[in-house]
Amino acid sequence: QVQLVESGGGLVLAGGSLRLSCAASGRPIRSYVMAWFRQAPGKDREFVAFTRNYGANYADSVKGRFTVSKDTAANTVSLQMNSLKPEDTAVYYCAAAVGCSDYTCGRSGPYNYWGQGTQVTVSS
Repeated sequence: QVQLVESGGGLVLAGGSLRLSCAASGRPIRSYVMAWFRQAPGKDREFVAFTRNYGANYADSVKGRFTVSKDTAANTVSLQMNSLKPEDTAVYYCAAAVGCSDYTCGRSGPYNYWGQGTQVTVSS
């Protein structure tokens, strides 16, 4: 079992930055695919980014603005969010998967473990 706890959400002005962190416990995350998803009010949960041992991948909507990183020593994964836009407003979730392909890692299905989420609000 892996337990995930997100932190770092908050209210920020458009153009600003936030750094989300996800602390994992129970098992080391070095062998897991770690991802961030988000869900805005009235919308489906959507993929944001994932990272695994040989690289990261991002949703087109955040590419060039967000950076995901895994710290295996600290057993954490972070999401640095720059140039935030009002449309980035959502609850952000951290997730862990034992394995997935380049195609399936961008979908919620492979992810066995989820955090409780942290709210990010970007005001204009």
